Amino acid sequence: MLICFDIGNTNITLGGFLGSELKFTARLATDHHRTADQYAVEIKDILSLYDIEKNDVSAAAICSVVPTVCAAVERAIVKLFGISPMVLGPGVKTGLNIKIDNPAQLGADLAAGAVGALAKYPCPSIIIDLGTATTISVIGKNGEFLGGAIAAGIKLTLEALASRTAQLPMVNIKAPKNVIGTNTADSMTSGLIIGAAAMIDGMIERIEDELKESATVVATGGLSPEVIKQCRHSIIHDDNLLLDGLRIIYNKNK
Repeated sequence: MLICFDIGNTNITLGGFLGSELKFTARLATDHHRTADQYAVEIKDILSLYDIEKNDVSAAAICSVVPTVCAAVERAIVKLFGISPMVLGPGVKTGLNIKIDNPAQLGADLAAGAVGALAKYPCPSIIIDLGTATTISVIGKNGEFLGGAIAAGIKLTLEALASRTAQLPMVNIKAPKNVIGTNTADSMTSGLIIGAAAMIDGMIERIEDELKESATVVATGGLSPEVIKQCRHSIIHDDNLLLDGLRIIYNKNK
């Protein structure tokens, strides 16, 4: 079994693959203070939930935007399974034709998402990842990675509002019934969720204007189901896009 780790700023998503079939997914909290031993215990406990033994795991791959946590998880994998994981970064073959100014600056998460989208959906495509940051990646009609956009994520925006204002509270991130909020909580969730959806709709239109053609739009990330329901464009939800991309990249390099 190949275990893939997508290490984000808020969560670590694990996926276990037998061939191309995803057998399970699980999430851990990203914690900068957790040691390799602590991560090893948590990973072992998750595997036991799915009746997977240590000896069943023959390979591992990591995609990370948090270097310190990546190092701890990498050591945990070595301790737990006795194998060295593939860490997506410089020197790893992705098969992407990267057209940005400095290809070395392309984040591992964006690379994995792009590879997953290329394998699963028609080009050109727009990939929206609604995590701690909201990232938008654009794949051209010939499969080239053209670039994208980055904005503050919904949770990050909420934390800023609640911590930097005197009277705005933390609220549950759930779309209100109406755009026009009639109380503080609904007004905030309108701005957060429906505002994010409107931004995505607007960015899709502007990107397609630059591409001069329509694109396949794919959304991933923890908050994507809540947001894309409010979008006016047709958007495919793919929660395992990055894990699929990481699996494909691992197979290119093994």
